[in-house]
Amino acid sequence: MRWILPESIEDVLPGEAIRLEALRRAILDGFSCHGYEFVIPPMLEFLDSLLTGSGGDLDLRTFKFMDQLSGRSLGVRADMTPQVARVDAHLLNRKGVARLCYCGSVLHTLPSGIFSTREPIQIGAEIYGHEGIEADIEIIRLLADSLQLAGLSASRMDLGHVGIFRALVSSAGVAEPLAQDLFSALQAKDSPRVAELAETLPEDVARALRMLPQLYGGADVLDFASQELRVPGLAGDAIQCALGELKTLAAALDDLPLSFDLADLRGYHYHNGVAFAAYTYGSSSAIARGGRYDKVSEAYGRVRPATGFSMDLREITRLVRAPALPLAIRAPWSADLSLITEVKRLRAMGERVLVALPGHQGTWREAGCDRQLVRKSGVWVIEVLEEA
Repeated sequence: MRWILPESIEDVLPGEAIRLEALRRAILDGFSCHGYEFVIPPMLEFLDSLLTGSGGDLDLRTFKFMDQLSGRSLGVRADMTPQVARVDAHLLNRKGVARLCYCGSVLHTLPSGIFSTREPIQIGAEIYGHEGIEADIEIIRLLADSLQLAGLSASRMDLGHVGIFRALVSSAGVAEPLAQDLFSALQAKDSPRVAELAETLPEDVARALRMLPQLYGGADVLDFASQELRVPGLAGDAIQCALGELKTLAAALDDLPLSFDLADLRGYHYHNGVAFAAYTYGSSSAIARGGRYDKVSEAYGRVRPATGFSMDLREITRLVRAPALPLAIRAPWSADLSLITEVKRLRAMGERVLVALPGHQGTWREAGCDRQLVRKSGVWVIEVLEEA
């Protein structure tokens, strides 16, 4: 049984692999057309660097072991975004805006779902150095364009803002354990539990927290939220500012299928502003997630505003309808210069040409060939391949 792989780890076979690689190239080329530069962070890093600013969730998903050279703890990356933030803050060290993109395998200790792999291929794009809402608009539109390049369309793009929840718990001086319980209850849309947890909080904060699970829908919910989420002082100002950012996004991206959910706090420990998730037809789970995370690079010695998104290329490939792959031409094994020249010509035209190694008759259909090169009257011509 040596050929069996660990649970939720799998090989990618030729048909899927070529589609996956085609999507990778198409999306990265799309990023490049928008001015995003490609970076390749390492698979391994010192653990303290790899987990900086990412919250406890990433810690639990990260494989850890000891480095034989340094004696320090290493981790196999479970998310490339903190790595790219390190590259921007510590290696590039640019004064202005940096647009970076990436694609590579990450490894998770546990799968995110029943049918999920523990080795996603993460592809994404990030903008560093601009704290205005314009960067969030660009990155959300880039996500929509990337899905179209992959042959998908977003059925829904959910937007939220973790600043609203942060302002409420901060204004009431909520301790971290209670804040975590409130976060979990809001994520589950468990209104009775939210009400129970908020009983000891100031009434204006408790009322706002009770309202959050009901504040979802179209852009009109933002105006309603502006009236319902009124708390005094700086917290109220922060909430209105967050709602103002969401209203700006609604106006700038009104051609996209936007919806708003003010109780959706995914990335609460990581994001500090707008957060979003994209859904498509045929999948009940989000196929891409992103948002603003201005504080992550602080531990690398340089605070840079940042926003971005990522998605699992394997999941995208699974959802895209598989195109008919071009079959190949079988060419005989020969040192004939005219044959070698013809094979080069066909390959330059984009044809797949397999040279038939001797002794494998009857296997070329299996290898993906449907045609063959044969010499007739001194000229190489293509014929239908007929095998017994």
